[in-house]
Amino acid sequence: MTMLRDPSVKYSAFPQIPLGTREWPGRTITQAPIWLSTDMRDGNQALIDPMDAEKKARFFDLLVRIGLKEIEVGFPSAGATEYDFISGLVRDGRIPDDVTPQVLTQSRADLIRTSFDSLAGAKTAIVHVYNAVSPAWRKIVFGMDMADIKQIAIDGAKQLRDNAARLPQTNWRFEYSPETFSTAELDFSIEVCAAVMDILQPTTDNPIILNLPATVEAATANIYADQIEYFGKNLPNRDRALISLHTHNDRGTGVAAAELGLLAGADRVEGCLFGNGERTGNTCLVTIALNMYTQGVDPELDFSNIDEVIQTVEYCNQLPVHPRHPYGGELVYTAFSGSHQDAIKKGFAARERQNDERWEVPYLPIDPADLGRSYEAVIRVNSQSGKGGVAWVLEQDKGLKLPKKMQASFSHVVQALADETSRELGAEDIWGAFDHAYLVTEGKRFQLVDWSETHSGPDRIFAGKLTIDGATRSVSGRGNGLMSSVIAALAESGGPIMDIVDYSEHAIGQGSKVQAAAYVECRTADGKSIFGCGLDTDVATASVRAILSAANGAE
Repeated sequence: MTMLRDPSVKYSAFPQIPLGTREWPGRTITQAPIWLSTDMRDGNQALIDPMDAEKKARFFDLLVRIGLKEIEVGFPSAGATEYDFISGLVRDGRIPDDVTPQVLTQSRADLIRTSFDSLAGAKTAIVHVYNAVSPAWRKIVFGMDMADIKQIAIDGAKQLRDNAARLPQTNWRFEYSPETFSTAELDFSIEVCAAVMDILQPTTDNPIILNLPATVEAATANIYADQIEYFGKNLPNRDRALISLHTHNDRGTGVAAAELGLLAGADRVEGCLFGNGERTGNTCLVTIALNMYTQGVDPELDFSNIDEVIQTVEYCNQLPVHPRHPYGGELVYTAFSGSHQDAIKKGFAARERQNDERWEVPYLPIDPADLGRSYEAVIRVNSQSGKGGVAWVLEQDKGLKLPKKMQASFSHVVQALADETSRELGAEDIWGAFDHAYLVTEGKRFQLVDWSETHSGPDRIFAGKLTIDGATRSVSGRGNGLMSSVIAALAESGGPIMDIVDYSEHAIGQGSKVQAAAYVECRTADGKSIFGCGLDTDVATASVRAILSAANGAE
């Protein structure tokens, strides 16, 4: 079977929502929502090998450290493993006073009772009941009509009420989900939720949580936002309900749907770290939170050490975080392209000059340092890289600030090495190439042994001992400055005829360990540009070494 040339015979476009005036497109997210992590329930049930008690405990502790205040800890009626872990959290006092555990259950009396029992003794807890309400589920899965489906929800609400009364030592809160909301009739979803509210009698001080899931993402994110806004505008006693979002990623827009749902008036977001979950996953809490952060909004979640978060999630889920996952992926702050590298390098240079707290670096929507990442991996070098990337690595790794023309010249050396090796080049590779091209004198024609300088009127006289072609020789030269006198000495000793085009220097390090780096661009008699670099604790010696480095490059 192949893809249909006319898919409309098999699939129908999702209808528009009858929302007269949309308010959400003109709004902006200005504060964090209530967050709920469902990693230990929705995420766990989507794993090939579900988490054992040790992994669950580790994941729970991570969620608490990040700052989650509501955590769906499992599905206690699913079996003894789930029940024992959840009840153990309560019994062992592992739930902080400001964290509310939540459990999920189908709308059945025995399952609801078990769910309450698993959290008995907790200071505060949420019991979350659901039943599917959409036409496909009514017709295909249950064989029920609307009245039957509504009655399931009402019966579940009564069980919530009665079990809470049975265990009054806990402050019980309630959540109801019209599962498959995204593909159900909006007015029917509102009718069912209103019926549940009539039973539970929520107040503005103790509101019910109404979770409106995109159980299967079936439309564009703007449609979901319309559904949320329509629901909020037409729900009786809206002020007695918190609207919660639970978006999946079947169309690849779970994050967008959740963000637009917040614009549409929702109060709460359910999801998983790095988007784990059934099929294509739940919405990614990390992405939504850090999207807010980059817009100047405190997400009230802490990802200051995002690598630790990733390590724990990967260990517990036994699933890798994709290298290109927003904010967390290994490669998301890394530029290989030459033009990207150049722009990033200039962005960091501008920050140093301006000393501006405002973040404005091309290609980097967030400062990696805010998430505990170093700048070392921001630019990595391969055959696609340019001079800016190579210069960045040398500056970050060795403190060298190559002049622009020298960057371009040395990038050809690195390019040849990358083509030869057909792999990414690390900092050691680049440093080795630079060292061999400009600094190492062994095997080169000119090597410095010793030198001194004297003055004769306006002239400077360089007197040096050099190894030239393997033999140690005394040389001297006269010029109007130190470097010109070194060039004269080389010319009188059979070296290349050169003129200085450009010279620069800077310090590396601080205090007693400071070192000088000197760079020189020379032009040979035939018009060729050659470059040299010298390093030494004495800046004058560094400049002498730079001239000799250039002379070696002319041979």
